[in-house]
Amino acid sequence: MEVSLIMKPWLLHYDEHVPETLTYPEMPIYEMLDRSAKAFPGKTATVFYGKTTSYLTIKNASDGFAKNLSPLIEPGERIGVMLPNYPGFLIAYYGILKSGGKVLLLNPLYTESELQTQIGDANAVGLITIPMFAAKAASLARRLKLRFVILSRLSSYLPLPMKLIAAVKEQLQPKGPIETINKFTLEEMSKKTNNFKPAEVDIDSEAVMIYSGGTTGVAKGIMLSHRAIVTNAHQIATWGKLNPGERILAVLPLFHGYGMNVCMNSSILSGMSLILLPRFKASEMAKTIHRYKPTLTAAVPTILTALSNLPDIDSYDFTSLKAVWVGAAPLTKATKEEFERKAGCRVIEGYGLTESVTAIMANPYLGKHKVGSIGLPFPDVDAKIVSLEDESELPPHKQGEIVIKTPTVMLGYHNRTKETNETIKNGWLYTGDIGYMDDEGYFYITDRKKDLIIVGGFNVFPREIDEVLAKHPAVKEAIAVGVPDGYKGEKIKAYVVKKESATLDEDELKRYLKEHLAPYKVPSEIEFRSSLPKNAIGKILRRQLRQEEIQKLEKENESTEQERDNSQGKV
Repeated sequence: MEVSLIMKPWLLHYDEHVPETLTYPEMPIYEMLDRSAKAFPGKTATVFYGKTTSYLTIKNASDGFAKNLSPLIEPGERIGVMLPNYPGFLIAYYGILKSGGKVLLLNPLYTESELQTQIGDANAVGLITIPMFAAKAASLARRLKLRFVILSRLSSYLPLPMKLIAAVKEQLQPKGPIETINKFTLEEMSKKTNNFKPAEVDIDSEAVMIYSGGTTGVAKGIMLSHRAIVTNAHQIATWGKLNPGERILAVLPLFHGYGMNVCMNSSILSGMSLILLPRFKASEMAKTIHRYKPTLTAAVPTILTALSNLPDIDSYDFTSLKAVWVGAAPLTKATKEEFERKAGCRVIEGYGLTESVTAIMANPYLGKHKVGSIGLPFPDVDAKIVSLEDESELPPHKQGEIVIKTPTVMLGYHNRTKETNETIKNGWLYTGDIGYMDDEGYFYITDRKKDLIIVGGFNVFPREIDEVLAKHPAVKEAIAVGVPDGYKGEKIKAYVVKKESATLDEDELKRYLKEHLAPYKVPSEIEFRSSLPKNAIGKILRRQLRQEEIQKLEKENESTEQERDNSQGKV
């Protein structure tokens, strides 16, 4: 134990309920649902705009879906899940795994070209979506020769009169020629079935694939095993002291690793109730907290800022919240303190990455918080700081790359052996994040080794934007840069050089970008220049442009402070 404390000083600062190591059951992901359904059959598993669905109902529906899906696929084939947060997501997710298939999680707001790249790379054989995205799904199915598209209707999970209104809206959704491909609905396929037995799977095999990116800007399929996801769910549940009495508000998308394991899998494991919102809107989230009284929620800093800035924030009762888990972007002291003051709960900053499923560090649930710190490594997670020059381990307070060793590390990047070997070395996952550890074992991030831009918690790969910009006929050269933003943490700014005699303005270029990129990837600002800074070999210096913006912001802040001091008569 003494050696552990020297090597892992964070163990001294664990909450009393958190042990140094945990015992993890050898089971597939879907067993977490089945065990909770057996222990709490009548307990509410989901709340969707007031309509409750029990654990046994979700379990039986996932069994039915798995049984009816099995004849359509071969064991180990991937099925794309292109769904928002609602009970059908859980039925599809656990049902696919029970059928012996693999889950490919997709962002339904991606453009058709973005989805085509990911679905094609993953060799998925089918899609599950809702009528809102049916036309997009039909087009993808034709282009990629998918075996099937399964539709699910949100109206099936809503209470009256919302169910009637939603049903009418769904009938008005553009369907496209999808009927020539799809003859199935999730609801028809999820009817109760008797004598069903889930497929036996190797828990060390791939269960879920989620696309992310890296230094090249090219999206990579991150392969996660049953073991890794189950292990991470237990780590999260233990750290947060999760239990059947808790209710979590899930507004983060479940197709993201953060939402999938922090909001869904760890909660299902713990027998909790999930209050589901299909999208974030500050006023709707505030009303949901006020009405349905969640005890926990997970968020990104942008969400807390938006809630705090609601003009009628004081009319909502947030006192049911005991804690808010925050990650995916830097949390400022002002944001943390403002929300804690208004909500009367703890805002707990953590850290994770999809390559390790999701969260693998956090500030203690009950113990000491350090503002600006991403917290302490979870049980069975080892972490250290290594030199950027020779990868030697560095002492406390020295900056280098954060590397981790955890049983939740990904299997690797799909079809990308070179990138996998560059990221996982001797069992250690090189995160690409630069930071340091203090004397007590709390970790901090100070920069990113990768050029990844995080906008409101969403990862944006600048090279992807660069390539779209370069295809515009009036653009000579261009580059996208992540620059500091007080609201989103970062925003995207594009620097563009027009071709000689070309006519192009900001509005026209933004319209073009919106046709080819998801909304949060579209630069919020575009600056036209006669040239861009380059190095000796002609590479555009992205970091130099970012530094220019940081310096500009610092000067603006200094000017504002000087004006305030002058107005107050300070010398």
